[in-house]
Amino acid sequence: MDVEAHPNGRRAAADGLNLLCATDAATQDAMQSAMRYLARQPILDAHGKVHAYELLFRAGRESSFYGDHTMATRNVLDQTVFYGLQAITNGRLAFINCTREAIVEEQVRVLRPEETVLELLETLEPDAELLAACTRLHRDGYMFALDDFSWSESWIPFLALAAYVKVDIEQLDVVARTELIAHLQACKATPQLIAERIETEEDFHQLRREGFLLFQGYFFSRPVIVENRTIPTNRMLHLDLLRALLDEPLDQHNLSLLLKRDPALMLRLLKLVNSPIYGMRNEIHSIQMALQLVGDAAFRRMATLAIASEMLGNRPPELLQFAFHRARLCEIVANARGIDATEQYLVGILSLVPALLSVSMEVIVQHLPLSQSIRQALLGAKNPERATLCWMECHEHGEWAKCDLIANAMGVDPAVLARHYLDALQWAVENMPLQSSFED
Repeated sequence: MDVEAHPNGRRAAADGLNLLCATDAATQDAMQSAMRYLARQPILDAHGKVHAYELLFRAGRESSFYGDHTMATRNVLDQTVFYGLQAITNGRLAFINCTREAIVEEQVRVLRPEETVLELLETLEPDAELLAACTRLHRDGYMFALDDFSWSESWIPFLALAAYVKVDIEQLDVVARTELIAHLQACKATPQLIAERIETEEDFHQLRREGFLLFQGYFFSRPVIVENRTIPTNRMLHLDLLRALLDEPLDQHNLSLLLKRDPALMLRLLKLVNSPIYGMRNEIHSIQMALQLVGDAAFRRMATLAIASEMLGNRPPELLQFAFHRARLCEIVANARGIDATEQYLVGILSLVPALLSVSMEVIVQHLPLSQSIRQALLGAKNPERATLCWMECHEHGEWAKCDLIANAMGVDPAVLARHYLDALQWAVENMPLQSSFED
């Protein structure tokens, strides 16, 4: 990957903690400001379940976990202690790009081996010193991935240590990939193969046929549009409900009538309202009671979550968490920008409805009473109503310079946006745990 990643673990090494604790408050503030962006990219298995996340980061003008013993290392330790991997990966493995210094000087020991996979970049020199350092770390439980891998005799000794081999499908065509798999089999190497830069479901199915087990990219969020398809009849009700949720104030009677037409959805919503997440003291048995107790704003979030969950079907469950991460970030930033937070929340959700329903956005917006500016934003216009969504789309792919331009145009501090991103991620993880798969 051309964008390198930044490690964040729950436990730092003792010397690292001492270094961090010795830093004064002003310097720590500067470090947090320098650590501008941190993103994650999902790595899915063949059933659509999240296996791991690769962490992408940018610290100031740099974007690597490298061998500077002062500010760079302090940034690593600061973020390790401050956030913790669990909050970012929800208990999944974190793939982290590492430079030579991070491995040879064993700076990676600030990370817990059971939580991380250390990626060896293709630009590293695979010499005896690097191999010896990797062997020591492997003996202590650290896992390795060979990044952007293409066959090379000099990397053969590292294959015995590698749990994963990552292949950029833009760099290796199907013939080269077939030859690579044959080489791996010939030398009895058994790493799991990860296909990187998967852009479409067609790519996904092709690479799965080739023998790849894991897939990295946002292919699952791209709509597979069925030509001339209209919204399925059983989904029209869900759009009717989304339309009703735009009312201010909510029409309790109308919502109750709509929900009665879909008992499964009503049951899902009541289960959600009564879940420990919302801390209700008394069990809620009706939609009217839920509305009265939680209020319009909270009910909109619960209902939207229930509706999107019903829409998910056999799509990857990560898509739903992804949608709510977008929605929550748009909502948070709307409050800071002084624009309609309810509309922005729906922009985040609706941005992925085409992927859920395999219907074009043009068809979706026809069925919702959206303002002209919101309609244009969803159709791709670069207007103020789409700005936060644009920022997140760039952020998801590690396009940091574009993120800066968008943040400046919105008049929002990039460091504040980075914190909002993590806050929204935590909210999405808590409200939409990943359990299902393609085939559930």
